[in-house]
Amino acid sequence: MTVTSGRTGAHRKAPPSEGARPYPGATRRRHFTLGKYAIVAEPIPGSAQMLRYTVFVGRKRVGAMASMPTESDCRYLESPPPVPPLQPFVSTYRRGRPRKDAPPRAAPEPSGAGAREEIPAGILPFSSGKSDD
Repeated sequence: MTVTSGRTGAHRKAPPSEGARPYPGATRRRHFTLGKYAIVAEPIPGSAQMLRYTVFVGRKRVGAMASMPTESDCRYLESPPPVPPLQPFVSTYRRGRPRKDAPPRAAPEPSGAGAREEIPAGILPFSSGKSDD
């Protein structure tokens, strides 16, 4: 392949490409341990700076994260908490609007807290304690 540079027309040969060149800031694979967990940090394909942290216990792969894991993250990946069973859709579904032929809903019963009592004679409600005299 020939490359032309500038106005002078000087020709020089382009260097042969030997696969993908490492770009500036590219990181290599790193291995480290965190307690009993072995962690391998490798670049995510197509990303210049992001790393994938793969967590191993012994020789078994437990999981992977895109951020630096802590020991509690590793414990969570090794044994996640139990998940409750799913609720069936039919028992949780409520209609938004009643049908046309449905009977009207019963009005709520008034509670004793809302009932009013008679005010004794001689007591004025909301009095400020001042006399008008």
